[in-house]
Amino acid sequence: MQDSGQNAADGAYRRLAESDLAAYLGDIGAVRERLGGAPGAWAVSEVGDGNLNLVFIVKGPAGGVAVKQALPFVRLVGESWPLPLSRAHFEHLALTREAELAPGLVPRVLHHDAALALTVMELLEPHIILRRGLIAGITYPRLAADLAGFMARTLFFTSDLALRAAEKKTAIAAFASNHALCKITEDLIFTDPYRIAEQNRWTAPYLDGLAAAFRADLDLHVAISRLKLKFLSSAEAMIHGDLHTGSVMVTSEDTRVIDPEFAFYGPMGFDVGAMLANLIMNYLAGEGHEKAKGEREAHGEWVLDVTRAVWDGFRSEFLALWRSEAKGDAYPASLFEGELGKARLELERQAYMDRLFADTIGFAGAKTARRILGLAHNIDFEWIEDKAKRATCEARALMLARELMVNTRSFGSIGAVIDAARALRKWEPGFR
Repeated sequence: MQDSGQNAADGAYRRLAESDLAAYLGDIGAVRERLGGAPGAWAVSEVGDGNLNLVFIVKGPAGGVAVKQALPFVRLVGESWPLPLSRAHFEHLALTREAELAPGLVPRVLHHDAALALTVMELLEPHIILRRGLIAGITYPRLAADLAGFMARTLFFTSDLALRAAEKKTAIAAFASNHALCKITEDLIFTDPYRIAEQNRWTAPYLDGLAAAFRADLDLHVAISRLKLKFLSSAEAMIHGDLHTGSVMVTSEDTRVIDPEFAFYGPMGFDVGAMLANLIMNYLAGEGHEKAKGEREAHGEWVLDVTRAVWDGFRSEFLALWRSEAKGDAYPASLFEGELGKARLELERQAYMDRLFADTIGFAGAKTARRILGLAHNIDFEWIEDKAKRATCEARALMLARELMVNTRSFGSIGAVIDAARALRKWEPGFR
């Protein structure tokens, strides 16, 4: 199996800084050509605002590049939480595969250095992070179709529906060593928000009661444990592993999915649920960003329309791919010959998507709760300055999250999820 990157202990790794990055990039032909001019004329700035890595923007007379370098620890926490540099290898592996399966929906990779855990990509301009655009009230006409297409193609073509068993097992093995980042997910999403954990935080004192209720709710503990078991054991397809509105860069004409360093072979619903959860969280946070009552209602309804369109588009495109591109070992065509066989297989396809939808909304609930009660939050809520308003929006999201996890079967459609979110936006927990 291919070497999965280097670690700091190997001696080849060094942390690059703004002052020496230009000289390093100057030795890479594809980068020199894109930037133009001499390295001394390039402008370098470190702009990383994520939880794990360094991110540099480098601009020259002819253009720009983005440079991402992994750190040997979790940037959000510091050196007390070490993390293997090999995650840069898995991110490069995933980006390469995603580019093949969903062309034009990920950034182009120009260079990868395994020893330095570093990747150079095209600079996406004038793109902004989707989460920031949604908070600003911007609408994106292509967003739903692009997100649905990205997920349908990357998940279908890496599944048993499209791959022979040997191909699939080889692909699983290629990502199997990304267990350190999987462990982060297993703890921070599926375990810590439901117990006392040192790094948990929430909007206190307003959410103290809800946090305690989540820690005492055994029905919820069973539900989250079932979801964790599925995450641990269901190698259905190559998943992005951290697919949220902070991992998408957009303009009105273009959508790009970034940062797949958590990629591995896991349950498809985890990716789809993560994206739907983040859209719904933006909707539920909307009121907290209002300067005048009701000014965000129209944008919130647009976000719900996008949420519906993402699921409906994903389901439709996934099914279309299954009907036309099913070359894998699952559901062999020889078992479904003739008109009756074809009709029965079509019924099974619909049932398969229903099961995937149930997984999706369960994972959506899990992804919502961790952003409110766990370590890493999101700015949809965090940028609401009034703490009581913020807690109100978060409490609504937590109530929906519990319903999605515990009472999953009561949500038979994406419309039911949207109706629940719309109803909860009117609920007052009494913090104001």
